[in-house]
Amino acid sequence: MKAVERVDPFYVLKQLPKATALISQEGTLLDASCSWLKMFGLASFTKGNGPEIFTLFPENIELKQQLKDNLSFTLEHTIKVNYTTLHLKSHFAPWFDEKENVIGTIVQTDDITSEVKKQEELDWLHNILETKMEVSKTGWWEYDLKTEELFWCKETKRIHQVPENYLPNAQEAINFYKVGYSRNKASMLFHRVTNNLQPYDINLLLVTYMGQERWVRITGKPLVKNGKIIKVFGTIKDIHEEVMADTRVREHQQLLSTLVDSLPLNVYVKDLESRKILVNKSECNYLGKKPIDLIGKTDFDLFEKEYAQISREEDLQVMKNLTPIIGKETKSVLNGKVSHHLTSKIPYFDLDGKVCGLIGMSMDITHMKKKEEQLRSLNTVAVMQNQKLISFAHIVSHNLRSHSANFSMLLGFLDAEKDPTERLRLIKMLRQASDNLLETLANLNQVVDVNSNTLVIKKTVHLRHAVVKVLQDQSALLEHNHAQVTNHVPEQLQINCVPAYLDSILLNLVSNAVKYKSPDRKLQITINALKSEKGIELSISDNGLGIDLNKYGNKIFGMYKTFHNREDAKGFGLYLVKNQIEAMGGSITVQSEVDKGTTFNVSFNEES
Repeated sequence: MKAVERVDPFYVLKQLPKATALISQEGTLLDASCSWLKMFGLASFTKGNGPEIFTLFPENIELKQQLKDNLSFTLEHTIKVNYTTLHLKSHFAPWFDEKENVIGTIVQTDDITSEVKKQEELDWLHNILETKMEVSKTGWWEYDLKTEELFWCKETKRIHQVPENYLPNAQEAINFYKVGYSRNKASMLFHRVTNNLQPYDINLLLVTYMGQERWVRITGKPLVKNGKIIKVFGTIKDIHEEVMADTRVREHQQLLSTLVDSLPLNVYVKDLESRKILVNKSECNYLGKKPIDLIGKTDFDLFEKEYAQISREEDLQVMKNLTPIIGKETKSVLNGKVSHHLTSKIPYFDLDGKVCGLIGMSMDITHMKKKEEQLRSLNTVAVMQNQKLISFAHIVSHNLRSHSANFSMLLGFLDAEKDPTERLRLIKMLRQASDNLLETLANLNQVVDVNSNTLVIKKTVHLRHAVVKVLQDQSALLEHNHAQVTNHVPEQLQINCVPAYLDSILLNLVSNAVKYKSPDRKLQITINALKSEKGIELSISDNGLGIDLNKYGNKIFGMYKTFHNREDAKGFGLYLVKNQIEAMGGSITVQSEVDKGTTFNVSFNEES
């Protein structure tokens, strides 16, 4: 029988796939597998002359005592081999002989460098995740349907303001939401995700462990395996500050909107193309449109082209030069109606400080302009009336003084005269002076009546009928003077005037033409009238003696001003005509040339 060849156990040790070493009781390395020696960088190891194991584990100062205890233990340690750091895990166990006496220690070592690096990466990612969750105030949670266990991460616990060792359950988690809508909604959504696999994402109000109300955004999503839900994952984010900030912004927007809408000004905002992007209530009321109908519109869509172009040029000036326009008086035409505004435009900047449009404000001053025009008109009338008053005072003073002096002189003569015949002649002269005084007073009284009667009532009169009536009343005078009258007044032309004043004006102007006819030619009187933008224009022309306007132009309408040597000329008619025309808000002018004729042009004011 062939004897079995004995194998050297140390030879077997060197071939072990697992890194293994044998250590004496004194701590000296006796032998090791090739993989172990390579791992520790001991390729030149000489059997029987090995190093002490303690030099290979310098970080573990308690190793010597642990080896003496003859107990099994495990160490994790690092070594540097060829400038490379290795992470190792060594298991130490007693080495026994055949009689189970401890003769040393067996060491088996694993290279766990890859596992350590992976763990370091996981730890690094975990730290990043924790940091991100903390910064973003977002936590996560997980619910296991089988075990009914709920897990909260650190940030989730922080949001709920619970201790780190707090262990929640599903019902407690739902009860953290505010009683009412938030709690009912949270309960319903959790039920749907666990039973109907419906994910959710919603903002709800949470009441923390410390009793604080906080807005949070919660999500939930089912994890399905083999068609069956096994877990629910979700996130919870603290959005309280965002919600509060958004609420404050909306409150400020509402306040600003209410303030802008309540302003008695037209307020609007335009973009760089002068399109309206915001309008207030006053602007809408002025344009007669709703906000939705104005947004995106330009002034060319709303106003006449002429005024829209002016507005666009102003807009470009403000946005290009960044120079505000403050309190500029502007005019616009909307639906044929003219409006006046005091307009201000200022540049509108975005958050980067770049101009992105303009803000406009305008105040309707149309009624103020009308009042201003009325005031100007009243002032003109007041100046005119004052001039008339001064003139009238001079006339009264001069004429009455003349009559008074005449009376005084005649009475003196009468008192000194003894001859009866001469006394009778003086008395006759006194009667004539008295009649002249009465006539003067009557004329002055008539002028006073015209200028002081502010309640004259205008009526609608057919102008041609009024002219025909005056011509009929003066027919004897016209026929006696062989006057030829041409009436070109349109049949249907109507005039708004004081009828008595119109009759007086026509009578005086016609009789005036007859009175100052030329002895060298047949008298021709032409009457024309037309309706213009200014009102009714009436003209009465003759071919009479005419007036030297260079000499008498500023005296024609003066009281008692005469320009021809006629005994019956008193110089009162034209003065009265002018007063009557102006009392009705009209005006009169004259055109004349000596020995060719005269034309009086009357403009009637059609307003009531």
